[in-house]
Amino acid sequence: MKYGVKNRNGDILPKNESRKSLLDLLYNTVGGNIALKGLTSPVVSNAAGAFCNSRLSMELIPAFIKKANIDLTDYQPGYYRSFNDFFTRKIRPEARPIDMAPKALISPCDSKLTVYKIDEDSIFEIKGVSYHTDEFLKSEGLAKKYNGGYFCIFRLEVDDYHRYIYFDSGSKSRNRHINGIYHTVNPTALDTADIYRENTREYTILHTENFGNVIQCEVGAMLVGKISNLHMDKHSFKRGEEKGMFEYGGSTIVLMFQKDTVSFDEDILKNTADGYETVVKMGESIGRSI
Repeated sequence: MKYGVKNRNGDILPKNESRKSLLDLLYNTVGGNIALKGLTSPVVSNAAGAFCNSRLSMELIPAFIKKANIDLTDYQPGYYRSFNDFFTRKIRPEARPIDMAPKALISPCDSKLTVYKIDEDSIFEIKGVSYHTDEFLKSEGLAKKYNGGYFCIFRLEVDDYHRYIYFDSGSKSRNRHINGIYHTVNPTALDTADIYRENTREYTILHTENFGNVIQCEVGAMLVGKISNLHMDKHSFKRGEEKGMFEYGGSTIVLMFQKDTVSFDEDILKNTADGYETVVKMGESIGRSI
């Protein structure tokens, strides 16, 4: 159970109720479950995405900046032609310095981080959905290779920077895309509804110089959440190189490390054990290779 969020100084940060996810409301109310039957239609989802990419959506930007309390001084100046154009804005390089020490494990993104050990019975919750590692990857054989390692959940909120980087140098395999699923047998009564859902996600194996073979998985939301990776096929990359971005709709990144490859900073492990997420920034050191 998560109790809140802490910064790297150990301070508990206040909750911002205005950021409560639309998806949470949809999942946890009777009316929301009925609405989701229509909202999960590809036609509706595509229409929502098209709107966020249209000039009409520009009118949403000022209110969004105010509600999310976004500090634009960290970002490169520019003219935004749509809401998604604003949402995927680029940050000033000096605002997110990259720790280039080879053994430093850096965060691939701005996020709220939790770190867990993996065993054969581990179940991890991502965006309100629970997964065993083989369910998450759709591969029992691949999942077994990560038993004894770490499962790291980087949860992004609307005020976070929504581009992400490679955390080390190396090469990658071809991406595997897994479509999201939502199904409810009886949406008219929440207490008897048989709800099955999965998030849209896309993962690849990173063959890194300092951390072995690491799985990086981007997790999108239903509705308009879109994962936009720059390199779908095999690719050689450098630490700090941009890997991709999320368009509007919520987002999470998962890193899976094999056994005896990495050690995490103690504050992050303690916060996770105590039920807190830890605020981390893209490029910041969060651990070291073993």
